[in-house]
Amino acid sequence: MSYSSVAPFVKWAGGKRQLLPQIKARMPERYGNYYEPFVGGGAVIFELLPAKALINDINKALINAYRHICNEPEAFLKVVNKLDEEMLKRTEALSKGYYYSLREIYNDKLMREEYDVELAALFVFINKHCFNGLYRVNGKGLFNVPYNNSRRVSVDEKAIMGISEYLQGVTIISGDFEVACKHAGKDDFVFIDSPYAPLNPTSFESYTKEGFDIESHKRLAKLFEELTARGCYCMLTNHNTELINQLYANRGYKIDVVSVKRMINSDASNRVGEEVIICNY
Repeated sequence: MSYSSVAPFVKWAGGKRQLLPQIKARMPERYGNYYEPFVGGGAVIFELLPAKALINDINKALINAYRHICNEPEAFLKVVNKLDEEMLKRTEALSKGYYYSLREIYNDKLMREEYDVELAALFVFINKHCFNGLYRVNGKGLFNVPYNNSRRVSVDEKAIMGISEYLQGVTIISGDFEVACKHAGKDDFVFIDSPYAPLNPTSFESYTKEGFDIESHKRLAKLFEELTARGCYCMLTNHNTELINQLYANRGYKIDVVSVKRMINSDASNRVGEEVIICNY
């Protein structure tokens, strides 16, 4: 691998780019295989570039993009560049309608479960041109984020080729987080960036229609305990909330509180928050 790190190809809610220095400072000195059961935009794995890795996410459209960038980067780039060219042919006023027409095509393909290279390209294009790079779906599982009025290109070709080269040695799966960690064993490292526990306990939302509720957080805490018993090095990040502290306190884990900027909050006074980094070593 000729890269010290590669840039993620999508922006993702709760992405860990700003926490990378704190995460790297807390990494185990040595570890075996790397597991990331909630890969999202991949900020951590693309910074670390571990030699033996497995990534997973329940979002099938996201994993479809990883797979096509891995297996056929040239075909992916051809489609996404065509989407960009078509947008740039249009005036700013007409670009909005173009975005919404592509969003409709994307949702149609989702409903038909057409996980092909066109869906991968549409996924990345929409991520780059939707409001705040948010991935949000309605109750039917349809993507519903509005246009962000940008006309920038969707990808950096060199970065895509670097990602593709790195992913050749990575196992890419989509499913439940417990299944993703099934084979993690002694001295393996598991980085867990699960969907955030809400700051307001009454509002559980998620970026997939499946949702990630309180029971899911409890199940994840149980898995963290099981992985610890197996001898895995585990690191988990989440909001510094009462729920998360209840689930992981008094178990011998190291819990560090760190300050973060929350870019998505529309109220500037609420853009500084706290997260926890929990390690079992």
